[in-house]
Amino acid sequence: MTGTRLSPASYLDHIQAESARFAAVLSDCDPTARVPACPDWDAAELVWHLAGVQWFWSEAMTHRPDGPPDEERRPARADSYPGLMEQYADLSAGLVDALTGLDPDEPAWSWADHVPDGRTVAFTLRRQAHEALIHRLDAEQTAGAVTPLDPALAADGVAELLEVMYGGAAPAWGRIEPGAYLVRVDLTDVATSLWVRPCTFLGTHPESGKRYDGPHLLVVDDPGTAPSAVVSGSGADLDAAWWKRRGPEGIQVGGDRAAYDELAAALSPPLD
Repeated sequence: MTGTRLSPASYLDHIQAESARFAAVLSDCDPTARVPACPDWDAAELVWHLAGVQWFWSEAMTHRPDGPPDEERRPARADSYPGLMEQYADLSAGLVDALTGLDPDEPAWSWADHVPDGRTVAFTLRRQAHEALIHRLDAEQTAGAVTPLDPALAADGVAELLEVMYGGAAPAWGRIEPGAYLVRVDLTDVATSLWVRPCTFLGTHPESGKRYDGPHLLVVDDPGTAPSAVVSGSGADLDAAWWKRRGPEGIQVGGDRAAYDELAAALSPPLD
């Protein structure tokens, strides 16, 4: 685990704070306003998306370790924007209630069996803090009211992208071929560095039969050697850029361009 991790209580506080900011920004927004990073969505769809995500994980925590949640219990979408905002408030509060007081090491279902704590409450605390953060940014960009990201949470967001969303150990049905390069990611505002090895993932999913070959990432310990390339920037700039919510402004790249290109290839798929 990287040194960017926050405490379980901090993640829960961030879920509350980012979710509240999300609601505050969108409460008076035009429900038909487009979401810049997700142009297929308007503001109303963004509200329903985060409401559904937070309902899903509140169910997973309530019925842990069973999962995934039964979709037949998913509530129907409210038929007006004010009603949708009220529904979001209830479902968001339900997630906080479901997580409050839980032992982070307790077993709980998730899709992330490729990371060490992926089947624990701790994974959901961390994942949902970052889910709320990025969609708060979506809300602010939609409403034209962008505010800074919390530096510590954004720095951990960069680590989570590298460790979980675009990387992690291979499942039993796949394998990872390590690449030749090591890239150091310097989070300049929190004086922390992450080391990443671009790799190739190879495997066929046993249920779907779908082939998943392509770029992959492994976060590794500081090897004590010089990196092939260095990427530097604030946690907020890197987190927003790698979530495709912002351009590369404020990010510096040095060293072997081929090493950086392999990192960029692994980070290229879009995330909602």
